[in-house]
Amino acid sequence: MGQVGPARRKRRKDPLWAKITLAVGAVLMLTSGVALAGTKALVDQATGSIEQRNLLGGAGKSEAEGGESLEGPIDMLLLGVDARERWAADDVRADSIIVLHIPASHDQAYLISIPRDTEAHIPAFTKSGWTGGVDKINAAFQAGARNDGGWEGGAQLMAETIKGMTGVSFDGAAIINFGGFKNVIDALGSVKICPNQEVKSAHMSYVDGEPMWNADAKKTGKARTPVVHKKGCQEMEGWAALDYSRQRYGLKKGDYDRQQNQQQLIKAMARKATDSGMLTNPAKLQELVKAAGKAFILDTGNAGLADLVFTMRGVTGNELTMLRTNGGDFHGNDAGRETLSPLSLEMFQAVKNDQLAEFVYANPGMISTRK
Repeated sequence: MGQVGPARRKRRKDPLWAKITLAVGAVLMLTSGVALAGTKALVDQATGSIEQRNLLGGAGKSEAEGGESLEGPIDMLLLGVDARERWAADDVRADSIIVLHIPASHDQAYLISIPRDTEAHIPAFTKSGWTGGVDKINAAFQAGARNDGGWEGGAQLMAETIKGMTGVSFDGAAIINFGGFKNVIDALGSVKICPNQEVKSAHMSYVDGEPMWNADAKKTGKARTPVVHKKGCQEMEGWAALDYSRQRYGLKKGDYDRQQNQQQLIKAMARKATDSGMLTNPAKLQELVKAAGKAFILDTGNAGLADLVFTMRGVTGNELTMLRTNGGDFHGNDAGRETLSPLSLEMFQAVKNDQLAEFVYANPGMISTRK
């Protein structure tokens, strides 16, 4: 676990992977492969700016676990980072950690969030000089990125930490920079979000009716009005949807509510992409893919990319099930530190064994109730 992992895998240039993974690393995987077949040349032109790197290190699936085969289940790691221009590249933590599981039947998709404060053993990582230790799991990204390890090293160490904790290996991964993510939502136009409680932003305010970061709003010297996301269904623009998904302070269940809000946003984006006809409109598709190039770093894993599109064609946004670790509430150890409950660990074992549908049937309380 302490090693950086195998040598960098050959980067495949087929842009279909970028097309599949451009919305939160996998949202457009939940679309029709048939609809994409005629747009390959267009996607080819539009996806050159999307970076592809080895994000898995030693956490990729072995040949015994399926390797390059698409006949079995598919598991991806999605990492959300909230990087600002003034922050150093190696001073960023992954505050959104989501496992996407596609069963071998390829007709369903599951999202499982791992709480950012979960106590974890972060193994030694030669690439960044990290010697190993126990910390909150979101610190694994920072530990791997330090000393020029970069975001690639951060993702590799996070993937290896999660594999050590849950036993789950991955077919691919994506890093989503929330700052650039706004452009993807704007390309969709808006998304329908249904907050189940009023959410006051800790990050943004209105100045003269325009939303601004609080730090920038203070500099104007003008009166500020808090940004508040009201309870109930509404269409949100990119900045509002992104701000809503970032909040955890003041929410009834803190980060657990934020996890569900982020999953809710992913599902809303998948639904909008599939229901709006965007995937069959060349001009809109090109705009969407270009926006993604500013927001994502991808790892294709060992999957055959063109085949993967058609493998996923039976999954749509309506088949995206959101699951809650720890039943959606804090679970602590004797020291009061957050941990995964025995039932949550059982859920990840079900992911590894591709028995998640049976687990969910037996434990319906793990399903998120968000629309």
